[in-house]
Amino acid sequence: MTASTPCSEPSRCRTTGMPPPPLHTTSTPASRALAIADALAAGVLVVCNGGGGIPVVRRRDGSLHGVEAVIDKDLAAARLTLDLGADVLLILTDVASVFVGYRTPEQRALGHVTVAEMEGHQAAGEFKAGSMGPKVDAALEVARAGATAVIASLLDVAPAMRGTAGTTVTGA
Repeated sequence: MTASTPCSEPSRCRTTGMPPPPLHTTSTPASRALAIADALAAGVLVVCNGGGGIPVVRRRDGSLHGVEAVIDKDLAAARLTLDLGADVLLILTDVASVFVGYRTPEQRALGHVTVAEMEGHQAAGEFKAGSMGPKVDAALEVARAGATAVIASLLDVAPAMRGTAGTTVTGA
């Protein structure tokens, strides 16, 4: 779903729209996936899958072909979490947690929530597509698969991993 914004200077225009969800992490060959899995098994906090990358599609002959698209870093991180079978996805952002009623007098931080609770807030339109929406989508994807997702401030990594900061999303 792509939309172009009218622009009087074509050299300064860009195409905008929601990126499609990633289906695979093609840049994770088996050896790298094993290295990440080994680090996780050793209790190491693995930081990976930031923004960027080259979006590709697989042709019928199996080759990869670059396409004009955007890779959403949150959905890519969810995909990697699921591909690796990791227990936790930690999404770091510039706010302390996920909020409902964001920037209104009714603003309220979400602590520990279930998939059903988060889906309810999402259905009510609480999370904007260009802001918290993709983070919530990614968190829901991994929580539906049985892992835990945490969305927290970059400044709260350790407390977030202990479950005392940020928003934790679980299947139950």
